[in-house]
Amino acid sequence: MEMLQLEAEKFSYHYQDPLCITKIEQAVRTMLHSFQLDESMSLVYLCIGTDRATGDCLGPLVGTRLKLLLPSAHVLGTLDEPAHAANLEEVLHSLTITYSNPFVVAIDASLGNADRIGFINVNKGCLKPGTALKKVLPEVGQFHISGVVNVGGYLEYMVLQNTRLGTVYRMADIISRSLFLAHLRYTEKQGVLAR
Repeated sequence: MEMLQLEAEKFSYHYQDPLCITKIEQAVRTMLHSFQLDESMSLVYLCIGTDRATGDCLGPLVGTRLKLLLPSAHVLGTLDEPAHAANLEEVLHSLTITYSNPFVVAIDASLGNADRIGFINVNKGCLKPGTALKKVLPEVGQFHISGVVNVGGYLEYMVLQNTRLGTVYRMADIISRSLFLAHLRYTEKQGVLAR
């Protein structure tokens, strides 16, 4: 398949699309190419969320799976060590100390309209975590991936608590496999290694 346009700033595909993994993988590679990473940069995947709310565990599920698929990659935010609202500033501080020139890809769950549930979005620009719950947190990432896990607009905390794990799990599986493929293909083509 051909690479997507480098000028594109956002992509969105439903997780039940049979080609979703391929499309997300291409979108991620398109984003990585558009930023023209160099050897001084460390590619870091920051997976935001908590396992205490079903709807908010997308990020930690992706982080856990990605660490298994890419043990040498820089992954922050797993089920065992989540990056969430209570510790995000600490995680970001640690990230800047650990990596001299980090390029951050942020991954998080989101809420949206009923017709958008199940869509995985790849967008250029910073992620604004905690927006659904009206929390003010630092913006993160040069680009981000979000999965619409449920409906927003009313009692968001309860909505996150009552989101179907099956949907979140399948979306996390697709995102992690897409990132795995994109990472391998991008670093192989660029001669860039996870540092």
